[in-house]
Amino acid sequence: MRYGRVSLVTDIQRIIMAWVKSIHVLCALLSISGFIVRGIWMIQGSPQLQRRWVKIAPHIIDTILLGSAIILVVSLQQYPFVHGWLTAKVVALLLYIMLGVMALRPNHHRPQRIMAWCAALTVYAYIVAVAVTRQPVPLL
Repeated sequence: MRYGRVSLVTDIQRIIMAWVKSIHVLCALLSISGFIVRGIWMIQGSPQLQRRWVKIAPHIIDTILLGSAIILVVSLQQYPFVHGWLTAKVVALLLYIMLGVMALRPNHHRPQRIMAWCAALTVYAYIVAVAVTRQPVPLL
């Protein structure tokens, strides 16, 4: 079957966007998996947290995650502070980052760090729920 030029271009765009979304979801899963493992190591007081790759990998994964998010936002023309669910996701992401820093930086006492880690995991679950439902209050 022959494609018209416009049809072929839109099919290619759909395929590219599907790949970008897949990369975004994969990086989100890798990011939270790494955060969970680092949190467990923090609770255990493990020296694994001091390994070079443990300090570098999250930055690489999160940079790709952010880049894919920006591509999706621009391509789909759904912008934070215009679409409520995306605004909620961005605000929750900022809270997740603050809690994550508090949980994994050693300048706080361990009980505070554990509470911040648990709170960050809860916020992450909220971010996923908002992304899936595209509702700022996904449980209603």
